[in-house]
Amino acid sequence: MQQKIKNMKQQGFTLIEVMVVIVILGVLAALIVPNVMGRGEKAKVDTSVITLKSVAGALDQYKMDNGKFPSMQDGGLNALITKPESAKNWLPGGYVKGGYPKDSWDNDIQYVIPGSEGRPYDLYSFGADGQSGGTDNDADIFYKH
Repeated sequence: MQQKIKNMKQQGFTLIEVMVVIVILGVLAALIVPNVMGRGEKAKVDTSVITLKSVAGALDQYKMDNGKFPSMQDGGLNALITKPESAKNWLPGGYVKGGYPKDSWDNDIQYVIPGSEGRPYDLYSFGADGQSGGTDNDADIFYKH
């Protein structure tokens, strides 16, 4: 019996080995965490750009069906959801599913017709702050024709 006990190896980690692993994990976390933290807001901006492109596609479809983009008298972007009286060939069920289009921060997408600088319309998001202007994540995000 004593011989079996002598032949058994002790298993486990020493305190030094555990501390080395903790230090390595700390160094990795210090390098990785700052890079990952800013990605959430960048993803919201990217998602808002995709939403704007999707709404622009719905506006193009509306124009193909009705010969013009929805005017403010037609209800603006609401014309993509609810048939305005002036719509000749409105798509049954609408052009945008799920209600009035919103950006990643749950703010309404902005639509102005006619647009500035000769564009047929302006389509944009106010960004994270939900207000005109701003910088960084609060900057307005415009659909580029």
